[in-house]
Amino acid sequence: METVWRIAAHAGVGLEGDRYDTGTGEFSGTPGTGRGLTLIAAEAIEQANKAHPGLDLTAAETRRNVTVRGVDLDALIGREFRIGSVRCRGARRAEPCAYLEGLLEKPVLTALVGRGGLRADILQDGEIAVGDEVVAV
Repeated sequence: METVWRIAAHAGVGLEGDRYDTGTGEFSGTPGTGRGLTLIAAEAIEQANKAHPGLDLTAAETRRNVTVRGVDLDALIGREFRIGSVRCRGARRAEPCAYLEGLLEKPVLTALVGRGGLRADILQDGEIAVGDEVVAV
């Protein structure tokens, strides 16, 4: 994972250089939705850390593409929204998985269940930058 200030988003594919953009993602060869973009709320990470002392989970460790604050991500499931100039559609929750837990060697399954974020499809090419608002369409 690499933190960037600005990134291009490609409709139907993913963020430039991301595993789904390059076709190397685990499910790249299988049709499906919600792989283009993942979001997580900073508040969810804070709640997980509070509920599980010693977890010390960071935003980067969640392996989500975008961290937001003050956004109800569940409310975006099935809805279109924009981040910067990028139009998206919320597909489903981004629940934590055993792969993530093994990678981090931290108990993130229980810490993030029900608050792991949002998986979304990118509907229109554009660019996302740090500070861009998430706006429901």
